[in-house]
Amino acid sequence: MVMASNRLTESAAPRWIIALTGASGIRYGLRLLERSAPLVEQLHVVLSEAAQRVLAEEEGLKLSGSRLSAETLLKKPYPNILFHNIKDIGASIASGSFLNAGMVVAPCSMSTLGAIATGCATNLIHRAAEVTMKEGRKLILVPRETPLSPIHLENMLKLSKLGVCILPAMPGFYLNPHSIDELVDGLVTKILDQMGLTPSDVRRWGETTPEQSSKPRVLKLR
Repeated sequence: MVMASNRLTESAAPRWIIALTGASGIRYGLRLLERSAPLVEQLHVVLSEAAQRVLAEEEGLKLSGSRLSAETLLKKPYPNILFHNIKDIGASIASGSFLNAGMVVAPCSMSTLGAIATGCATNLIHRAAEVTMKEGRKLILVPRETPLSPIHLENMLKLSKLGVCILPAMPGFYLNPHSIDELVDGLVTKILDQMGLTPSDVRRWGETTPEQSSKPRVLKLR
C-alpha cells in the first residue's frame, strides 16, 4: 500500500476521501473517481465488501480487496488514488489529524447511512464519516434506494440538519441526455459542484446554444 504524507501545501489542491458501498449504482462512484482524480492532490478510497459484490454484478469486475487499484477499477493508472482496507480502523483517514477537504460516499447504502446517522462505526467507512463530521468537514452522501421507508427518511433528515449534504442519485433529464453515461455524468457533476471541484467540460442549463437546446435527443440505453 502506498503511504501518503499528511502535509498539505498551500498551493496543493485538496485531498478527498471517497467511499463506495453496496447500493446499486456503483458506476456513480467509479465515474466520480475518474472525474475528481485530476482535480485533487490525492483521493483516499475505500470500498465495502458489499460494494465489491455490486461491482461484480453491475460492472463485471470481480476483484478482491488485495487487487483493488486505479488500473483494475478504472482501466487507467492514477498515482494519486490510494486505497484503504475497509477493516483497517487504524488507517490515516480514521484520524481527525489527517488533513483533507471532506468525504463522499457514492453510492451510499441505507445501512451505511444509518450507521453514520446513529454514530455506530463498525468499519473504516463509518469511522471516516464520523471523523469528517466531528472535524466540521464536508460530508456528501449519495443514497440510492427506492422506495424510501420512514427510517431512511428520518436518518437523512437527521443528517441534513447536522450539515451533511444529502445528494440522492436522482439523475435529471433537463439537458436531454442521450446515453446512460450522460445521465451518470450529470449526477457526478452535481457531486463535484458540492466538493468545490467545478469541471469546465460539462453542459449546464442555460449554457447550451439555441440549436442544441431546440434539437430533440433520444436516450439510448445501449
